[in-house]
Amino acid sequence: MRQQATATEVIDDARVRVTRFDFAPGAETGWHRHSMDYVITAVTDCHMRLELPEGTVTEVTVPAGTAYRRDEGVEHNVINAGDAPMSFVEVELK
Repeated sequence: MRQQATATEVIDDARVRVTRFDFAPGAETGWHRHSMDYVITAVTDCHMRLELPEGTVTEVTVPAGTAYRRDEGVEHNVINAGDAPMSFVEVELK
């Protein structure tokens, strides 16, 4: 079993929920399904391994300071595939 990433809620109001995720090398979020559209902004370079429900595993690098968005319904497990700690901020749109 992998170590769990640390999720720190920063804002949760009527419009958004903002959470910072910090991962030690090899740490994971655990399987989850996003119930809202969301935007991720990388605080550090994020070398992510994404496990998907159909068994697919992909690896992506999101450079520090860059962002991407996804629609609600995404289901995955996010793992720090790098050898350094990684962090990103997730903004969920209510």
